[in-house]
Amino acid sequence: MSGPLLQLAGVHTHIGAYHILHGVDLEVSRGELTVLLGRNGAGKTTTLRSIMGLWHVSLGAIRFEDEDISALETPEIARRGIAYVPENMGIFADLTVCENLLLAARGARRAEDIDPGRLELIFGQFPALKRFWQHPAGLLSGGQKQMLAVARAIVEPRKLLLVDEPSKGLAPAIIQNMVGAVRELKRTDTTILLVEQNFNFARQVGDRVAVMDGGRIVHVGEMAALAADEALQQRLLGLSLAAHQ
Repeated sequence: MSGPLLQLAGVHTHIGAYHILHGVDLEVSRGELTVLLGRNGAGKTTTLRSIMGLWHVSLGAIRFEDEDISALETPEIARRGIAYVPENMGIFADLTVCENLLLAARGARRAEDIDPGRLELIFGQFPALKRFWQHPAGLLSGGQKQMLAVARAIVEPRKLLLVDEPSKGLAPAIIQNMVGAVRELKRTDTTILLVEQNFNFARQVGDRVAVMDGGRIVHVGEMAALAADEALQQRLLGLSLAAHQ
């Protein structure tokens, strides 16, 4: 199919009395990883949550595979092949790693019902999840919990992943592990919209970049071009990517 997989056109979102998104225009192409950058409070997380239907847009349209999903509830959006990895991970601490994945694998009642190819992908990138398969998720380290959150999103094939700051709070070695996992996901032709504050991480995985400020998209382009242009980084973000390498 031609055209973008996901398209936001003039999207406004209010949360109570607060007007957070002020006419967001964004396209996410199939098979690419688009990084959403911006200062704290720019509207990045609100954009992801609006796409997922967790907050409904007050004006504008969100189209996925050329269908307007703006008014759909979150379960309906998920059934269309969109998965969301929130910043707070959203795992069930009292359940085991296996049980967390079972909840995310629709139609699977036992571990044996989970697609072995997906488990191979998950264990290849996150071997700790295999090691702690029957351990309560609440006992995992912060990095392992983030791995589990991503694994829940990819335990079934998804058309689009929305991922909010996957490297937040992780040690450098674990961040590089996450870089490898994201690159492996890209090889499966999964389309990803990623919010990230770690600019070195973003540079390594992003195909395209959109920069937000004040609830609007203020720049769209190739990630490589932004990474190579320190003056543009300073103008858009107030910092240099080189300082975060």
